[in-house]
Amino acid sequence: MPATTQRIFVGPSAEVPEGGRLVVDVAGMTVGIFRFQGRLYAYQNRCAHQGGPVCQGKIVPRVTEVIDENGASRGFTFDETRLHIVCPWHGYEYDIQTGTHPGKPTAKLLRVAVEENPSGIYVSV
Repeated sequence: MPATTQRIFVGPSAEVPEGGRLVVDVAGMTVGIFRFQGRLYAYQNRCAHQGGPVCQGKIVPRVTEVIDENGASRGFTFDETRLHIVCPWHGYEYDIQTGTHPGKPTAKLLRVAVEENPSGIYVSV
């Protein structure tokens, strides 16, 4: 028999500013909700590496290496079009839009359904 899904109000839209997050406890789990480029993304607060509180880590732009036409490294730059969340336990990074580790695509955060309407933000668990 399939488990039932609960739609739970977690707060007003203002609680998650652009580039920010809200971490809440709902239905026996902790969920991190992020806003990036006007959209909401939500994940269980559990790192795929060793279960750390990933949603409470630093939010940083993706770091990319600059390679010149000869294949030589010219340093690093921040890619502001991609935000990452960094687990505070061991530094595993995940793309906020996909929940996927950039170097190990099999390492993924568990997505939680999130929606926003005029009355606020809801998650379905």
